[in-house]
Amino acid sequence: MAAIDPRPFDVEYLDNPSQSELRELALEHTPCVQQSAVGSVNKVSRNKARMAKFTYIIDDRGDAAPWSANVIEPAKAKELIERQKAYIADKGQLIAIDGYVGLGERAFGATWLYTVEGANIAGMQQVLAFPRSDVEPKDALEQPFKPTFRLVYTPNLFLDDMPGRQAILVDLENWTTYVMGADYFGESKKGVLRMLNLYVHQNGGLVLHAGAKAVTKNDGHRVTMTVMGLSGTGKTTTTFSKQGEITEPIQDDMVALWPKGQLSITEDGCFAKIDGLRPETEPVIHAGSTNGDAWLENAFMDTDGTFDFEKSVLSPGEVERLKDILLATGAHAGNVEKFIAGEVKADDVIDDQGVPQDGWDFVKWTQNGRSIIPMSAIPGAADLHDIPEVKSMGILNRDEGADAATPGILRFTSPEQAAGFFMLGETSKTSAAGKERGKTRSPFTQPFFPGKHGLQAERFAELAATMDGVTMWLMNTGYVGGDSRDVKDGKALKVKIPHSSAMLEALLAEHIQWKIDPDFGYEIVDVDAPANADLVEKVPAEILEPRRFFERTGRMDEYRAWVDQMKSERRAFLEQYAVSEPIIQATCA
Repeated sequence: MAAIDPRPFDVEYLDNPSQSELRELALEHTPCVQQSAVGSVNKVSRNKARMAKFTYIIDDRGDAAPWSANVIEPAKAKELIERQKAYIADKGQLIAIDGYVGLGERAFGATWLYTVEGANIAGMQQVLAFPRSDVEPKDALEQPFKPTFRLVYTPNLFLDDMPGRQAILVDLENWTTYVMGADYFGESKKGVLRMLNLYVHQNGGLVLHAGAKAVTKNDGHRVTMTVMGLSGTGKTTTTFSKQGEITEPIQDDMVALWPKGQLSITEDGCFAKIDGLRPETEPVIHAGSTNGDAWLENAFMDTDGTFDFEKSVLSPGEVERLKDILLATGAHAGNVEKFIAGEVKADDVIDDQGVPQDGWDFVKWTQNGRSIIPMSAIPGAADLHDIPEVKSMGILNRDEGADAATPGILRFTSPEQAAGFFMLGETSKTSAAGKERGKTRSPFTQPFFPGKHGLQAERFAELAATMDGVTMWLMNTGYVGGDSRDVKDGKALKVKIPHSSAMLEALLAEHIQWKIDPDFGYEIVDVDAPANADLVEKVPAEILEPRRFFERTGRMDEYRAWVDQMKSERRAFLEQYAVSEPIIQATCA
């Protein structure tokens, strides 16, 4: 493969500006930015999440079969890339950020290029990238940078002939991603990580959509725990929460697993959800998000320049104050005026699920606000140059709804059973999925893997065979028997952050006495065992064993129907990806 040119355009480059310089550029050039009372920058974006439906792999071979994502014909891709090139030439400037995805021998260089209206995205990306000086020896720093990956981002190049007027083009032959018309930071972050997924797979590893934390066990031995989960399941919260003094956060979003449990990291910080963020429950993330050096996206800012992380429905006065930003980010002008005038009220356009009608999204502030926190701001973080072997692997399921019956925590009885549940990637859709609600499945919680998803199960099985003594588990971070409205009515149970911490602490300390679940064959907490009395005092027995909740509330018919439905759906899902029969049997029997 030919070396990637980190400076392919004939324009002026703003090479690796400082954070303060990027902040000034963002305040001058980025639309819809606000400066907080402490000096941090908040961008209100048009896109409120990544746009997978506008992401296309360039299909150079005329065969879409190898890919899990949309494809685009090379001729159309080339025409769009030429259009981006002309746009960049007209702008005459690019911000260039050079850095590494990861540290050590498995660090991969990347160059991110942005037109100046994307200065806020450049600032956020620079926080997450490891600088060259952290990876390269001194003599190499004097040589031109030789990245493995490249990303070119033009937020305000709108494509009127493409769906959504935007496109994210993934050139896996040349390890380059082109982002046009999108203005959400996640397209920059995941643009390179998506390419990393395939690159690592080609080199014998597997990228996991997972956080990681170092754990010091009772005998003083340090191991690594990985925590997989789709957006909104609590991956970041779980990674940065403490279980006594025995855990140290390593990474919150993506790690690469290699033979014999070796792990490599990707980022020097985290991209955290801020909806409902409170210092009492998530002190580390809250402190980082309210720091003057923070970069935020879609946070709600009050008139005094402070953030309200619990903002939901806006008042007419708030809509009037934010009118210019709301219109610039896609709000319907006529509807905005009607709402300000009081002709239409929030209750008129928001359904009982809390979802606004089309054209009225502006009435409810997005729940997918984010902040960037550098690892240097995380107290008690692990030494990223000294990551211990992986000995614990878990997955989070934010179960929700009337049929939410996933145990608070469970342990898999075999690598095959773990592989099946990791492949299922079950959870409930959250605000990051837009207006869609309900249960979802995503192989290995990994919507960023560009190849066929069945490859992940195969590779995981290969890697698991090289790993001795690994505990594999699943934790419910959602509800039992309903949702937030049912909890208020006393008809459901919420798995709270202290519950999760208590369950993980008991798991890590190996204090749990398990029993076999009669319906699914995995192990659940034996809530009647005296050895588990302390855990049951901290976590309700009906969360640890949801069957008891359904028995007490006279809803066993619902529970039995759920068991049958889950087994049938899980088998169909795994067969869809040609997963081996031993894995299917271990998961669905």
